Amino acid sequence: MSDPVRWTHVYVDRPARSFARACDFWTAVTRTSLSEPRGEGGEFVTLLPKDADACAKVQAVGDGDGGAHLDLAVRDVPGFVAAALELGAETAAAHDGWAVLRSPAGHLFCAVPWHGESVRPPVVAGSRLDQLCMDLPPSAYETEIAFWNGLLPDWSARPGSRPEFYVVEPPPGLPVRILLQRLDTEGAARAHLDLACGPDIDAVRARHEELGAVLVARHPHWTVMRDPTGGLYCLTGRDAETGGLPRAGARTTRVTTGR
Repeated sequence: MSDPVRWTHVYVDRPARSFARACDFWTAVTRTSLSEPRGEGGEFVTLLPKDADACAKVQAVGDGDGGAHLDLAVRDVPGFVAAALELGAETAAAHDGWAVLRSPAGHLFCAVPWHGESVRPPVVAGSRLDQLCMDLPPSAYETEIAFWNGLLPDWSARPGSRPEFYVVEPPPGLPVRILLQRLDTEGAARAHLDLACGPDIDAVRARHEELGAVLVARHPHWTVMRDPTGGLYCLTGRDAETGGLPRAGARTTRVTTGR
């Protein structure tokens, strides 16, 4: 069994040419401040919440259009990496004290040291950045479910309320959960970020549009957006406080998706 995950971070990966614009947008959306840049080229920054521990970061990437990835913070990084490799992951890059791994479907994620983080950022402006959605081709879907179930045995894993969704939810207190989504067609695996907005999707959407985001598509229970750098993300009808679906009898009971 792998070392339990003690904290989670999501990375907003955006092209280097639009890194500054991405930082401006995501700090505004999450009402955070920006850390000093890190890395050889200043390619990493952390979104710093007030009176809480950070769980979101931005990375400038040199190739492609970017996306999103997950950092899993543990006490025993080598042990966690070994467990991931045994379950079918591959090492994408090894660093001093941390590693970049690739899941069986091809999703990049990092195993990093835990630095004592424990205080989850609050809901801000009616929403919370709390989910990484891994978009999977049909041929990789079941294998990826088995991988994350094996790597995170203390997380709550279950089918979503739609057949194309599978939820991997962390123990209480951890800030980011995983949603696996089976796509309709084959292709490369990719990932995007989701915000929980409860019944206030339209209000959150309007605020994001004021900050430069663009509406891409409306669905009954979630809205697809494009941030000012071109990156896709979703606003979902999940409860912003709990991350779960609305309770039966609430005024948002028509929200029934696993998003």
